[in-house]
Amino acid sequence: MSCTTILVGKKASYNGSTMIARTEDSQNGDFCPKKFLVVNPEDQPRHYKSVLSSFEIDLPDNPMRYTSVPNSNLKEGIWGEAGINEVNVAMSETETITTNARVLGADPLVESGIGEEDMLTLVLPYIRSAREGVLRLGALLEEYGTYESNGVAFSDVNEIWWLETVGGHHWIARRVPDDAYVTNPNQFGIDYFEFNNPDEYLYSADLRNFINTNNLDLNYLKEHFNPRYAFGSQRDKDRHYNTPRSWAIQRFLNPNIKQDPRSFFIPWCQKPYRKITVEDIKYVLSNHYQDTEFDPYGPEGTHVSQRAFRTIGINRTSQTALLELRPNKPHETTGIQWLAYGSMPFNTMVPFFTQVSTTPSYFANTTDDVSTDNFYWVNRLIAAIADPHFHQHEGDIEAYVEKTMAHGHAMIKRVDHLMENGGAVNFEAENQAMSDDIQAETQKLLNKIVFDASNLMTNRYSVSD
Repeated sequence: MSCTTILVGKKASYNGSTMIARTEDSQNGDFCPKKFLVVNPEDQPRHYKSVLSSFEIDLPDNPMRYTSVPNSNLKEGIWGEAGINEVNVAMSETETITTNARVLGADPLVESGIGEEDMLTLVLPYIRSAREGVLRLGALLEEYGTYESNGVAFSDVNEIWWLETVGGHHWIARRVPDDAYVTNPNQFGIDYFEFNNPDEYLYSADLRNFINTNNLDLNYLKEHFNPRYAFGSQRDKDRHYNTPRSWAIQRFLNPNIKQDPRSFFIPWCQKPYRKITVEDIKYVLSNHYQDTEFDPYGPEGTHVSQRAFRTIGINRTSQTALLELRPNKPHETTGIQWLAYGSMPFNTMVPFFTQVSTTPSYFANTTDDVSTDNFYWVNRLIAAIADPHFHQHEGDIEAYVEKTMAHGHAMIKRVDHLMENGGAVNFEAENQAMSDDIQAETQKLLNKIVFDASNLMTNRYSVSD
């Protein structure tokens, strides 16, 4: 999958939360309807078998409840992607990343191994910290291997960890600095690593020997080990498909730092010039190079420059999850899963409490059939209708985003106030009320977009009969 990830440490976020977020983007020419579900322990498989590979495994008999955003059609497997479990540990998987022939020659990918299809189901129900997530997934990779190169995020209220696979069986992971954010498009990201600092860095058991045996350390100055040089790629495609996305996010969160969108030296992590909000994450994951010559909707540049770089907010985003873990809150309200469906420039993000046993039907009843009775397809319809006349609809979409996200923050604040004052809260009812509000506002937007787009049709004529 071609996706974009942003990770925000607790000292870099607006409210002390750890925040991990990622767009799940399907392959070119393919669209993948999604649904938002809770997987209760009785629904978790005890024997798991992949669809895309021959991998199968017996799973522990003590799974925890967790949220998930699986495919609505399971013909290619579950693809759970993003969720928070019952002890408020979050997982976002996966960011498809690049590697190189030296790595793949030394440790080939494993056709019968695990992949993005499997990882959330195999890991999230069994971990009690972000670090445990790294270690459990790492052990699975070492034993069974993987058939693709991926990056995976784990978080709890204290830490965020980012794991990247190295060939078929090896892996490397780094703790995100508390005062920094991370940008990761579809390429190997970690650019600094220490082998003798287990509080901040983890890796597969024989990784150091693997590096030395295969001459993978390319830093002749020996200042520090750079995994991006050793395990990643520096291809022409990266300059157009990957690095510009990191540039776009960092350009917004660090406007005083000048970087080249084609540069291979854009840092994996940065300290932002101010604290980062939920709205900032929504904005950067919707980015299409606004106010540059690279914006496909913009007045600047040429037809060539406007198509030079792959945008972050792309047509084939299936879902986007922002997993926010808030410190010093009751267990029931620590984890918030902000969820969006479809193309990010045309949608909104909706918050849900995750310590529940079911989710609203409007977010869970997605099928392969286009429909207006679920959030996924309404968002797809709005985007497809609005895209040809982007600027005519832009104001309505921006107003919708501001209004709906304000409703989301208001819901969270109201529940926090009730909890602080000893009030009783039905969290499934709160989620349902949030869904009902979003459904009403989204229907209003669809009505307006269809009406205005109808008046912009090519066969319009200004004189009535």
